[in-house]
Amino acid sequence: MLDIAATALPTGEEFLESLRDDREVWFHGERVKDVTTHPGFRNSARSLARLYSAMHDPALKDKVLVPTDTGNGGETHAAFRIQRTKDDLRAARSAIRVWQEQSFGWMGRTPDYKASLLTALGADPEFFGEYADNARFWYKKSQENVLHMAHAIINPPVDRSRPFDEVNDVFVHVERETDAGLIVSGAKVVATGSPHTQYLFVSHVGAPATKKEFALAFICPTNAPGTKMFCRSSYEFNAAAATGPFENPLTSRLDENDAVLIFDKTLIPWENVIVYDIDRINRLCDATEWESRAIMQASTRMSVKLDFLAGALSKALDITGAGKFRGVEAGLGEVVNWRNALTAIRDGMIENATPGPGGSLSPCMAYGRSYTALAPKLYSRIREIIETVVASGLIYLNSHVTDLQSPEMRPYLDKYLRGSDGLTALDRSKTMKLLWDAIGSEFGARHELYELNYFGAPEMNHLLALDDARRDGMMDHARSLVETCMSEYELTGWTVDDMFQPTDVSRVGRWQT
Repeated sequence: MLDIAATALPTGEEFLESLRDDREVWFHGERVKDVTTHPGFRNSARSLARLYSAMHDPALKDKVLVPTDTGNGGETHAAFRIQRTKDDLRAARSAIRVWQEQSFGWMGRTPDYKASLLTALGADPEFFGEYADNARFWYKKSQENVLHMAHAIINPPVDRSRPFDEVNDVFVHVERETDAGLIVSGAKVVATGSPHTQYLFVSHVGAPATKKEFALAFICPTNAPGTKMFCRSSYEFNAAAATGPFENPLTSRLDENDAVLIFDKTLIPWENVIVYDIDRINRLCDATEWESRAIMQASTRMSVKLDFLAGALSKALDITGAGKFRGVEAGLGEVVNWRNALTAIRDGMIENATPGPGGSLSPCMAYGRSYTALAPKLYSRIREIIETVVASGLIYLNSHVTDLQSPEMRPYLDKYLRGSDGLTALDRSKTMKLLWDAIGSEFGARHELYELNYFGAPEMNHLLALDDARRDGMMDHARSLVETCMSEYELTGWTVDDMFQPTDVSRVGRWQT
């Protein structure tokens, strides 16, 4: 792993160099020698490098950087520093948005996402007990170096009928303790983006752990011996082999590969252990409140993504000429309304933030729950709107960029694929292929699945919101409103003095004074 000077933020090139570390990434039956040059990973790596370059861009860095709080005298991305005030949360929001605009909102596991957990390590290190110093160290290291860290917390769904800690041959567990650290084996899914990260955070969520060997959370370098990543199909590779950036401009550079993360007797040094305790692993999410910061990051990313989709849809309607129709224009307006509603939820998280661990300020989780419940529905709805109002325009296209380069085909394409108001066949092809890549390609379908399950099953998010409402008194207040209303009338009429009884006009004749 490339060491960066204590006060120097990594550049894009330095980030890429840090990935050239002999990590064990497997794809198409072969070990990938270098994710920064392999056609299945290289352009996505460069999209991530743009984030680090943005921290050095004079036009952007003032919107991204804040002074560190580690004592090194440097600067860091605002999401990597503990937020203690609403202004801190607003600064983090601004910095996250600048980064997300570099990838148009299409990369969900950028470094600012995991910053939501890393700041929790620094806010309340004492929660981690004997590993408190480890928490402090990783908070400092991640902040000063703006580390890109993947997380893997879900167990492979090999047998969900059994308690997770009874599937000990598959799930991540401690094989033995040594003087140097823990020897760990097992697998986690879905380690989104892990082939492009510098470190891995591994933990547990879900059913409570009951055995200590499963009750662990740790950080390890992505190239740690015994650590393997078995990648799904690379959409970037498929696009490079069959189409190219004109046909698949998003797929070709923004594919965060989802890998199966495997540990085969991997040594986790004691200084990299964060939790090794049944009680603490089961309380980790609630005690650290990292989820609320993760949702704030996610909702900011989604707002950028919806800006992008609204813009792409608007351009598509210019080409078809259908944007002048009332119903079609209303569809675009609905996309804008969803975007505004989501942004309002995110801002509500900030403006209604609550005291968090260690003097930090946590975005309001009640609003956060609303985001996790509504985002999957709104994303599917936006895709439906696009498919409805653009319709066959998404399919009425040439097969490949070479068609437009063909002297025999080009005159016909210029005539029969032209758009409205002077827009050309090239305009149509470029815009519609972009929109199809966003919602109709394999990349686009994966994104809908990603957003649908981003924070767990949609049903669970509704249940969690209800639990919160019962715990914080919201449901009691809601019921009291109804009970107050119902207490003001009964079979004989009003029970309050300031309302007129209907006896003077009632035709039923059953009202009593």
